[in-house]
Amino acid sequence: MRARWLRFVLGGVLNTGWSYALYLALRPALGYQRAWLVAYAAGIVFAYWFNASRVFRVALSWRALLQYPLVYLVQYAASALLLHLLVERWGAASAWAPLPVAVLMLPLTFAMSRLLLVRDGR
Repeated sequence: MRARWLRFVLGGVLNTGWSYALYLALRPALGYQRAWLVAYAAGIVFAYWFNASRVFRVALSWRALLQYPLVYLVQYAASALLLHLLVERWGAASAWAPLPVAVLMLPLTFAMSRLLLVRDGR
């Protein structure tokens, strides 16, 4: 389980890095919430591939790919709320506020990903 968690964190770091770069690139044109949505959606595809093939080592499937965004709908709602609180209530800079949000979402995302991808109790 520890190795699985470490692979999950590695995938999260990779995904966060490239999603964050996309967020920063889109933020001037779209504003911080729309840029967050686009970067977040792009990260879902990477997360499905990485978590299925590298973390939980299950076969990729169209069905799981289509269901996987459910994990991120819940996570997006929670992270958007946290992002709003950080920026609007607590005065955090919108450029760095997504970073602590991503860290806080790790346990929730791991548990939901495992529940969706691992069907035989592995």
